[in-house]
This record gives sequence, structure tokens and C-alpha cells, in this order.
Amino acid sequence: MTTVVMRTTTRLVVPLILVVAVSLFVEGHNLPGGGFIGGVLTVTAFALIYIGYGLDFLEEGVLDREVEQNQFEERTVFAYQRLFLLGLVIAVGSGLAPLVFGRQFLTQTFTIVEHVPIYHEIELASAVVFDFGIYCVVVGGLLTVLSVVGAE
Repeated sequence: MTTVVMRTTTRLVVPLILVVAVSLFVEGHNLPGGGFIGGVLTVTAFALIYIGYGLDFLEEGVLDREVEQNQFEERTVFAYQRLFLLGLVIAVGSGLAPLVFGRQFLTQTFTIVEHVPIYHEIELASAVVFDFGIYCVVVGGLLTVLSVVGAE
């Protein structure tokens, strides 16, 4: 049972949580943050939506799909598990990629891109690919646990 206060708070807080999650993910290779903490904050936003609106809100309210009983666990949990597996493949692949070039496992590199509007120059690090894999693993894994436990 949720209240109007809970639903209103969720509508206000979830966008802020997602913006902070993206910010922590992007700044992760130079400052504290990265894929893990960005993923945890993203799951926190999903948890608030599930508490405020229920497990079926994502498909019924956002994606405009019909949901039957017990269909949530079959379709949505499977999507979360695929996200977990995709993240695992990306993280391990980013660690194995340097071996192709004769370097050690998980060796990272970066390049500076100049003449970028507003920023003038941006440092692109290969660690972002690894962080993205970790982000997907954390989001997929925690949402699977949250959905399975929440559905019971």
C-alpha cells in the first residue's frame, strides 16, 4: 500500500537519482565513482518506483503493455538476467582486449579528443568500457534479486 506522498516523492527524486548515477558513472575513471556506484544508484531509483507504484508499473505505465499475473517474472526478470550477462561479457572482453595487442590483462589506455564544443577537449579512457560492463552487471544482478524477492 502506497500513499500519495510516496508517489509524489518518487516522481521528484527518481530523475535526480538517475542524473547523479550518470554523473558518477562518467566521472568514475578520474574521480570517486564508476560503474558500481552508478549501477547501485540506478537500482535505487528502480526500487523507489517498485515501492511507490508496484512491480507491473514499468510495463503497464511506462511501456503501455498488458501484463497478466506472473508474467512479470517471466519477461522482466529474464531481461534483467540478459543485462547481467551482457555486462559480464563486456567487462571480461575489455579485460581480454589488451591481450590481442600484446599487453597485460586489464591494461587500460586513453586518448585526448580536442576541439569538442563546450569542453574543448575530452579524455576518452578505455576504462569506461570496463565501467559500463560493471554498471550492467550491477544493475542486472540487483534488479533480478529485487524483482524475484519482490514478486513473492
